[in-house]
Amino acid sequence: MEFDTKIAIVVADDLPVWKKLNVVAFLTSGVINENENIAGEEYRDAEGKSYSRLCVQPMVILKAGREKLSTFLQRANSRDVRSAIYIEDMFATGHDAANRETVTKYETGSLPLVGIGIRTDKKVVDKVFKGAKLHD
Repeated sequence: MEFDTKIAIVVADDLPVWKKLNVVAFLTSGVINENENIAGEEYRDAEGKSYSRLCVQPMVILKAGREKLSTFLQRANSRDVRSAIYIEDMFATGHDAANRETVTKYETGSLPLVGIGIRTDKKVVDKVFKGAKLHD
């Protein structure tokens, strides 16, 4: 199946693996919650046991230095692309309300970003995240 849109998540390349995985998980949930009809049908095994629906669209996971993340967010914002963000301070919180509170402490240009996720037209995603590398 061919998609006109692309889902991409970029994480700071200097994070430990466990933090990268945490950021990708949270940003994926943000991207999926912003887009209707992106979850497929439930899965069923041969015995009829049902399992949760998954996103119907593939995702690309990228990496970049932290200094580039602000540039990526600026590019997304200038194109009115809604972004899911994760900042460094969120690693020290324990719940959603505290996460949101940490973000309110920063102006857009000074957010201590460690990850950004977006879903939009493929060409726009490529322009926004130009300079990021495929995560290995």
